[in-house]
Amino acid sequence: MRVDRAFGFIDLCGFTRFTDAQGDEQAVDVLTRFRAAVRETASDHAVRVDKWLGDGVMLVSTDDDRLVQAAITLSSCAESNEVPLPLRMGLAAGPVILLEGDDYVGSAVNLAARLCSKAAPNEILATLRLAAAVPPGAGAIPVGALEVAGFVQPVEVARIEPEPLATAL
Repeated sequence: MRVDRAFGFIDLCGFTRFTDAQGDEQAVDVLTRFRAAVRETASDHAVRVDKWLGDGVMLVSTDDDRLVQAAITLSSCAESNEVPLPLRMGLAAGPVILLEGDDYVGSAVNLAARLCSKAAPNEILATLRLAAAVPPGAGAIPVGALEVAGFVQPVEVARIEPEPLATAL
């Protein structure tokens, strides 16, 4: 079945090094805090936690605005030290295949994951469709066309800035 969805991949930056330096107990504490922040934010914004990916998560939404707002909210969790490691995020949306009722397959999913991998710590990279869903008080700064692994054509991307000083698209 083909559906239109918005996807967010969120990753804890530096988790492997943190675990090596601080040990497993501290790593579990960080993951527990990260997951609690994600669950609360997802619930508050009616966004679904699709799957946990070790020190990351895949979010899915039927509403672009809700996914973007959830990403902005999560970025503030990291900045407030609720989650002690920086986050990086990739957001994309579009038609995908819902396979066997619980798995999403398609370029929007892959693109969100690849944008997350390209993002720097404390950065949200998004397709222009999702950058257009930035709420008042935040902004989207065009990054330009990026080469993204697995995609034939460069992808137009924007950086979502949670701060009001950013200029909107």
